[in-house]
Amino acid sequence: MQAKYRVAVDVGGTFMDFVLMDEQTGEIRIEKVASISDQLPSQFMKGLTAFGVGIDAIARIFHGMTVGVNALIQERGAKVGLITTKGFRDVLEMGRGGRKPVYDFVQKGPPPLVERYLRREVTERMSFKGEVLEPIDLNEVDREVDYLLSKGVEALAITFLHAYAHPSHEIAARDRILSRYPLLPVSVSHEIAAEWREYERTSTTVLNAFIQPIVRGYLDKLQQKLTKIGYQQPLAIMQSNGGVADARTAGIKPIRTLMSGPAGGVIGAKFLCSLLGYKNVICTDVGGTSYDVAIIEDGKILERSQTEIARRPVLGSLIDVISIGAGGGSIAWLDHRNGLQVGPQSAGASPGPVCFGRGGTEPTTTDAHLVLGRLDPEYFLGGRMKLDLAGAKKAIEDRIAKPLGISVETAAHGIVAIAETNMANAIRTKTVARGLDPREFVTLAYGGGGGLFACAVADELEVPRVIVPMAPANFSAWGILSSDYVEDEVRTKVLPFDSQHIGETLPILNELSERAVKAVAGYGFAREDIVLLRRLDLRFENQEYTITVDLAPDWQNAEAILAGAREQFVQSHLRLYGHGDPSANLEQVSIRCRAIGRVRAPDIAKISAPVKAAVPKSRLVYFHNAGGALDTRIFERETLAPGQKLLGPAIVDEWTMTTVVPPGWSCRCDDYGNLILEPSGR
Repeated sequence: MQAKYRVAVDVGGTFMDFVLMDEQTGEIRIEKVASISDQLPSQFMKGLTAFGVGIDAIARIFHGMTVGVNALIQERGAKVGLITTKGFRDVLEMGRGGRKPVYDFVQKGPPPLVERYLRREVTERMSFKGEVLEPIDLNEVDREVDYLLSKGVEALAITFLHAYAHPSHEIAARDRILSRYPLLPVSVSHEIAAEWREYERTSTTVLNAFIQPIVRGYLDKLQQKLTKIGYQQPLAIMQSNGGVADARTAGIKPIRTLMSGPAGGVIGAKFLCSLLGYKNVICTDVGGTSYDVAIIEDGKILERSQTEIARRPVLGSLIDVISIGAGGGSIAWLDHRNGLQVGPQSAGASPGPVCFGRGGTEPTTTDAHLVLGRLDPEYFLGGRMKLDLAGAKKAIEDRIAKPLGISVETAAHGIVAIAETNMANAIRTKTVARGLDPREFVTLAYGGGGGLFACAVADELEVPRVIVPMAPANFSAWGILSSDYVEDEVRTKVLPFDSQHIGETLPILNELSERAVKAVAGYGFAREDIVLLRRLDLRFENQEYTITVDLAPDWQNAEAILAGAREQFVQSHLRLYGHGDPSANLEQVSIRCRAIGRVRAPDIAKISAPVKAAVPKSRLVYFHNAGGALDTRIFERETLAPGQKLLGPAIVDEWTMTTVVPPGWSCRCDDYGNLILEPSGR
């Protein structure tokens, strides 16, 4: 039987989302199961088999996961030992000198994941130019590794000074260790993060070692289950950079998968909005635990080369996503001043919101929406789950309303309003703080709660249009379907960016390009079909921060690169910081290459007239700005016809999400089935 289906799976904090696509017709089917943290491989198989499709009919499975990031956030990883250059064992503890909360004089960074007695030094030294100043003593490596293993270490991280400039000592140490202990997980910094900044590079390598046994164990169990039912194809794992890699690569470098779920949604957003003709997009994903925001500007996804997870730095190319603790399961609580707070704590999938009836006792934003009438207690998840309205009311009344001396409805509105304000502020950090005007963007709202919050957040920011795609709760999984195979290579090489030194850059560009292309070719792509992107991190001379600029494909010689990159850098600097001297001296810091193996994107078909006509129901829904409860029409999304327009207040229900159209807003169904929401008076 010829395989005809493609499957994407996205594991969230509350639900695991599945999308099945018929590669011949483009038809899409969706499924959801609970994300039970200690049963993820079994839940994966449960959702996969729910489609009723034979495993031999599935050509490819793409998987976005949260196993690594959850282990890191909860600090439930492996016991790690660190091997480093003599004199540098305390890099993790020292970190950076500056305090991020400037006025908090007792602020402390997170404790190192590797205790000091497990951070061991060996004799070796490399210069920043890659010159050997002191040869490595491999006998010392043997002694220190034996000591660490005697202390119960389960994974090793190796970070030598200036290994990004020349990795020979790290390679020698790694090979020596694996010759003696071939099954020991070993992470070496030049493979994980071949960039300068000793603290960040060490942190990234240690974090990779910390989560590697857990991620590799999960992937091994999952592949065993898939093999048992006859699936023989490679399992593609979503990476933080918006591309996929095979499971073996993800198991070796799990640090690349930390933001894989949100990345899938942004890839899907770019694909969909390109079709619809929108170049400036605010991507918002409301899940059970978090609210994720990313930006597409002028048709390009904004990326970054460093992020922070659980207050610890991570180096590597990734889509620029900010995540805050504001989702459907975010818990409402009163602080010591009796002030109402929402999140970042979440009820997750178990026990979940009070209204789920699984033992939850803390009121959440989902409970608040239910009390406000925005959710139908009989229709949640298409009727698969009945919601406990009385329980939600009691929790909000006991925990919030009574202590504050307000009504249950006012308390529920306050919970939702605070969550919406937190969401708007998250968007501001990615737009206003970077010189971007949100009024020049559209919002794409997806995730299980996207449609509940989208219009209110857009109102706050004066965003003129909101788009709710088809099957929005599974949109990140749908985006993973259209993700390409991607490999990134990077090397730090600090040089003046001028005609005298550009000759040193070009050979490195060629070397990194070849390595990236070779890696993608290993996934089965012909070299001539692989797309190559080249980038440089530039800064003004004697400055600290860099801007990454893309090198156009036709900039093949030194003169074209110097002129084109300078112009692009100055324009970006002007937009971000308000100034930029076109004639000032520049420095090159890091060289980046990305190879892309294109995967055929899913087709987006226009919808036809619905089989059954829309027969709206109605119920009372509370809108604070409108003075209270209003009689609100309730529509089933599958009954909406192309071009049909609704005026708020209205609610559009579907089995994976509810979209609220407040008073003063309108909703139109476009030719592809997307909901286009706009303020009536703007």
